[in-house]
Amino acid sequence: MAVISRLMGAALRGFFTLLLILTPALLLPGVSADSAQVVMLIGLFAAALTFVEYSSAYPCLFEFRDAPPFNRTRFVSLFVTVFLLSVMARGVTDDSTLGTLVTTVGRMIADAIDFPYSPVRLSVLMLPADAPAAQLELLHAAAGLAYLISLLSLAVFYLVVQLKRWPLQNGSFNVWINLPTFDPTTGGDVVSRLRRDSRINVVLGFLLPFLMPAAVSSATTLFDSVSLMSPQTMIWTVAAWAFLPASLMMRGMAMSRLATMIAQKRKQVTMTDAGLLPA
Repeated sequence: MAVISRLMGAALRGFFTLLLILTPALLLPGVSADSAQVVMLIGLFAAALTFVEYSSAYPCLFEFRDAPPFNRTRFVSLFVTVFLLSVMARGVTDDSTLGTLVTTVGRMIADAIDFPYSPVRLSVLMLPADAPAAQLELLHAAAGLAYLISLLSLAVFYLVVQLKRWPLQNGSFNVWINLPTFDPTTGGDVVSRLRRDSRINVVLGFLLPFLMPAAVSSATTLFDSVSLMSPQTMIWTVAAWAFLPASLMMRGMAMSRLATMIAQKRKQVTMTDAGLLPA
């Protein structure tokens, strides 16, 4: 029964991964057959990778696989972002109540958090200088909405860490399964390494929203095929611009939490050996 449950859970996760990747192609009008085939191929590959990872009892690539809701929070954040941005992009050509509502809310949010040198204001640098005003407004609203969703995901995970005793709310934490690329036996003290990795992830997460617009603008200049004028490209670029920094900051929070847990366990063991605590 445990094996069947794990396989069913892996299959369900693979399906949701496929649905995430297909969402823009399913919602946007006028998607070519060649583009749809490429998206389907990428979605099937991602779904197969997710199924293999979660159906195995051994670690592979995904971090915090058995420490919910880390990956669930990230997935829901990305899925909601991609879905709402797809609805917003669809509303440009297909007028609908939902599209109008999402676009209006996105503009309100973007105006509220748009200040000099803010990530939302810098996001318009991803478009070329001769981009039409309508495209600039769409990107501005999309960036505001995506950035708010990323901030909400950070807040949700922070509350889970603080209030639910993550990652111990469901039992013990297996470092080998949840951190397959982290070797605790090399590189010095584990607590120092975890705290260092935590700081690096938080700093990168803070800087990425400011650095990515310049990188995308440079890529657009060098490669004509990279253009945010395409709705699908715009959706995935804005989603990555908001999701990757939040994901890095969540990873930094998780690393900091693990470092604190290990330090507390060491202190408890030391006090027990010294006779200050009962064995």
